[in-house]
Amino acid sequence: GVSGKHFTSFVMIGQHCVANDTGYWKNECIDLDYGLLTNVFGIPKKEIVFKEDVWVGYGAFGYSLEYYVRGLELGNAVFTQFEGDPTNYKTMDDKIIDMGAGLERFSWLTQGTPTAYESVFGSAIKNMIDKCNIVYDQDFFKNYSKFSGMLNLDEVSDIEFTRKQVAEKLGVDTDELIEKVTPFESMFAVLDHVKTLVFAISDGALPSNVGGGYNLRVLLRRSLSKIHSQKWNVELGEIADWHIDYLSQIYPELKEHRNEILKILEVEEQRYDNTQERIKKIVSNMHKSNQTVDEETLIKLYDSDGITPEFIRDQGMKIDIPANFYAKVTEKHILNKTEKPKRNFDIDEIAETRPLFYENQDLAEFEGRVLKVFNDSKHSFVVLDQTAFYARAGGQEPDSGTLDNHKVLDVEKYGQVILHKINKIDIKEGTVIKGKIDQHRREILTRHHTATHVMLGAAKRALGSWVWQSSAFKDVDKARLDITHFEHLSLQQIEKIEKLANYAIRQNLPVHKLVLDRGEAENKYGFSIYQGGIAPGKNIRVQEIETWDVEACAGTHVSSTGELGIIKIIKNERIQDGVERLEYVAGETAIDYIQKQNELLDSISNNLSVPIDKLNQTVDDLILDNDAIKRDSKSLIKNHLADIICNHLNSSSVKISDASLSILDWNHVDEDFHILVGEHCINKINNLIYVGILNTDKSSRLFVFCGEKINQKYKAVDLARQISKAFGGSGGGTDRFAQGGCSKISDHDAIINTVQSIVNAE
Repeated sequence: GVSGKHFTSFVMIGQHCVANDTGYWKNECIDLDYGLLTNVFGIPKKEIVFKEDVWVGYGAFGYSLEYYVRGLELGNAVFTQFEGDPTNYKTMDDKIIDMGAGLERFSWLTQGTPTAYESVFGSAIKNMIDKCNIVYDQDFFKNYSKFSGMLNLDEVSDIEFTRKQVAEKLGVDTDELIEKVTPFESMFAVLDHVKTLVFAISDGALPSNVGGGYNLRVLLRRSLSKIHSQKWNVELGEIADWHIDYLSQIYPELKEHRNEILKILEVEEQRYDNTQERIKKIVSNMHKSNQTVDEETLIKLYDSDGITPEFIRDQGMKIDIPANFYAKVTEKHILNKTEKPKRNFDIDEIAETRPLFYENQDLAEFEGRVLKVFNDSKHSFVVLDQTAFYARAGGQEPDSGTLDNHKVLDVEKYGQVILHKINKIDIKEGTVIKGKIDQHRREILTRHHTATHVMLGAAKRALGSWVWQSSAFKDVDKARLDITHFEHLSLQQIEKIEKLANYAIRQNLPVHKLVLDRGEAENKYGFSIYQGGIAPGKNIRVQEIETWDVEACAGTHVSSTGELGIIKIIKNERIQDGVERLEYVAGETAIDYIQKQNELLDSISNNLSVPIDKLNQTVDDLILDNDAIKRDSKSLIKNHLADIICNHLNSSSVKISDASLSILDWNHVDEDFHILVGEHCINKINNLIYVGILNTDKSSRLFVFCGEKINQKYKAVDLARQISKAFGGSGGGTDRFAQGGCSKISDHDAIINTVQSIVNAE
């Protein structure tokens, strides 16, 4: 919103071609670019500048050519000519021209608007000016826009100094400039951010606190912060509607996803609003204590509490907001993928392994010739010319079985070479050995893999089109699917997903196992086929459950959904912000699970001597009875036993200076007991230090009370911390009452010594 030309999302026009025999290379490329600018757009020759540079990529580099009009870069072309790096290279056999150009830049240039934003946001700008009563000084803003490009954070280190320079050029002081342009900078920023959110949510992304979703939440919070700061009466959903109406002729999918987009923005806006009172208190306390807020503190406040710098400033605190604050925040949350540790196996010269499981998935026995054997101290890793063993890939666990009666412990794939891990043996290369697959394990894994695809299709139908596979795992005991969703799933939503999944099974939908050219697959099915990640290679394997789900997937699958029999969801949890985990079982494994659940119900039913259909009411009654017993127990302790216990503790207490220390670690009492007794005792004995201990097998919980007469000198919180620390734990609380946790305490002398040392220190 500041420079007049930068966006958080934009359209990059891209094209590449291979240099051919007719000599198409740099000169011809320049001629075409020059012709586009002069003949098509009618730009005078004197306004065009070509700039040559060098582009260096991973393993290749070449010259690059950028072209500018009136100082604005419109596009570039990279001439990838050399393989290697500038210190060690050779000319490539196939030289490539890769061009790119910004569509928004061309739109801005051809429309001649003051900034690029007017040429892109269209009617949304007028809607926002009218809705928010933004005062538009057209002449001033037109002049300002000629200099706003100077405020480029990529090129300017001192943005305030540059802003002062712009003000001088316009003949106003800096404060007046800020007052005039801030509403427009805020408006353009909000329009830009919401447009990006509209496209991202339409593509299945969700605002969250992790990964790319974090960047979306930054945009969303920044938009709301600017709206609140300017006191505009407009909601993100309204702005999204303007964008969708304006852009849907070019991007019809936006209109198709309108309801989902508006729903997610509404949920996020409610979350933001719900935090406002809480963060106002945080900032108010900071203000009252005259706390210094540096850049590190600003980032911490944003990350931990969602407090934007603009909000802090609007609450009256004087702070310096870094011009690139949000860029710095998002940089912290870029996820760096850790590479899988590589074994010291040289497989470069080994031929690709022929995967027999793709040719015949039911093949249980086969023969293969040993191409290579790698050994470590305990194991051999055998490479065959062909194998029916499926290697770990795509979240599916590997097959098990035997190679010449030697148990296969693991199967891994490196590139196109499959390695079989067995206990170390002496085997010569060239030997033909027999492999045997554990067919039962394969069948379970296969059902669980297809069940995962069925579950993803069911989740999309039950929840919304924004659902995207985050990750998946398929083993013999269960499978799991992690999906993107903006809130924790309700029981009703889980049941709906399960019902839809089993509906797909009853339909007995065909499962087509295809091998397609990548371009053909993308054109036919779209990029949603990469739910499980990008599949390598020119040709990719695609699993299509007819009318239900299509994914690029190299796993093993059933031939029709009816073979799954049944899917049962066994667990759901929210593993991180924006990601829900579903665990489930299919087929025989699901039957086993259901039978075990029934056995458990029968056992509980027999133990309680009630029929299964009465269990729910019986458990409710037991809970009510237990609550009543607890209330009666508390009343008994408070009204009768507490005095008796208090007298006992007082008579057996240890005198330490002006305090009395009592330690109570009775078995078969609970937290409520210690709190009731401790509170009662210090009210009755005002110089008492009460230490209650609640032991488990390996740990202890502490309940420390200090009477009114001594709690100014000996604070319960200090005692709880010191005692817990002495036993490898920690504690916290108030001067009167504190709690702690530590390893199991069996020695009262250690507690007495700790309290004695604190008293002596006083």
